[in-house]
Amino acid sequence: MLTVLQVATLNQPIRSDLGYGPIETVIHNIDKGLHTMGHRSIVACSGDSSVNGEHSVTTEQSIGDYWNEDSSEKRKTLGIHLSKAADRIRAGDIDVIHTHDLRTAEYIYDTVSDMQLPIVMTLHVAAKNYLMEGTYRRWCHPMSSPGVYCLPISAYQKQDYEGLNTGDVVHHGIDFEKYPHKDSPDREGYLFTIGRVTPDKGQDKAIEVARRTGSKLIIAGCVQDKTADRDFFAGLRRSVDLFVDVGRESDDGDYHENVIRPLLESDKQIIYIGEVGSEHKKLWYRHARATLFPIQWGEPFGLVLIESMACGTPVIALNRGAVPEIVADGKTGFVVDSLDAMIVAVSCIDGIDPCECRRHVEENFSIESMACKYSGLYRKAVAGRTAMSDGRNPLLIDYIPEARGCGTTVRGDQCQKTSL
Repeated sequence: MLTVLQVATLNQPIRSDLGYGPIETVIHNIDKGLHTMGHRSIVACSGDSSVNGEHSVTTEQSIGDYWNEDSSEKRKTLGIHLSKAADRIRAGDIDVIHTHDLRTAEYIYDTVSDMQLPIVMTLHVAAKNYLMEGTYRRWCHPMSSPGVYCLPISAYQKQDYEGLNTGDVVHHGIDFEKYPHKDSPDREGYLFTIGRVTPDKGQDKAIEVARRTGSKLIIAGCVQDKTADRDFFAGLRRSVDLFVDVGRESDDGDYHENVIRPLLESDKQIIYIGEVGSEHKKLWYRHARATLFPIQWGEPFGLVLIESMACGTPVIALNRGAVPEIVADGKTGFVVDSLDAMIVAVSCIDGIDPCECRRHVEENFSIESMACKYSGLYRKAVAGRTAMSDGRNPLLIDYIPEARGCGTTVRGDQCQKTSL
């Protein structure tokens, strides 16, 4: 058994019921997977979180938003969070530290470096986000970061970080059993798209697909307080027929009958429903004919893809970023190269077997699979720490052209280690 401390982000609480909180959702799922495997999982996070393992409270509340202006109060809160996380590490019972952003990894590395604890950092964002920070150069320097593993979430992202010796890819996993699913295509269903409303997500392209195919489209997602996103949403409004905030709807009664069905029976074609909670979005996935994923950038992963397929709903996605790693073209949806091809795919989508979509997630993107891979990497990191104390080569990250693989791969129910 290993004792793993995850130092969480503070944007949102670590819970399973978030509407929008991709990184926090992943942290929650890693914690659950490790706890289920029998590891001692500790999460240093805000008090409004709910974890499966041990809860190490650092601040009373999360910041509560993925985007807000920098302020002295925010910096103070983040400082307290990191300081208390470091205090928990100094208790001396931690085997591996798992971080989820560059600044946290740097702070923890500097603060507890004398303990020689291995640090695992999941690379959640595109390389360009880190290249904007001067601290990134430190992590590419040949002698800068002994005992640190940087782990990509897709093969596409691994290539994006060319020059940084990353470990093996660890795809995200979800608790697919918590997703209601269908066994046959919903031929009369609507098209669905969900995600932060922003040009990169391509909601305007989804609208065009719906208009040109005569399909009803449901758009879900938050609008962050960013100028570009606000302007994009303002332009989008002209193409939307109905705006309704279903996020305020009560959980009492039959959500499908009271919320979903009335909107589907309305004569409005393009409907924006705002941000929806975790349980409600599963129902929107479940009853959709297909989920559209018309992204306009190279997304490193895309939880939307596996969430939709877990509900038996196929995906029609543009061939960008990690999409072809996640969607099995022709089996769990269609990976296409243009908007015209997306439109053609709508007419073919009913030929996709919902059970195959579900099975694809179960076999490749489960919490168990993700936790197994991380577990193998943790064990190797601990072995690397022993090597450091013995005076052997401490570098787990090097600035070399071809990165050596590290971590675990999962085949069937077996967890197999691979060497550096």
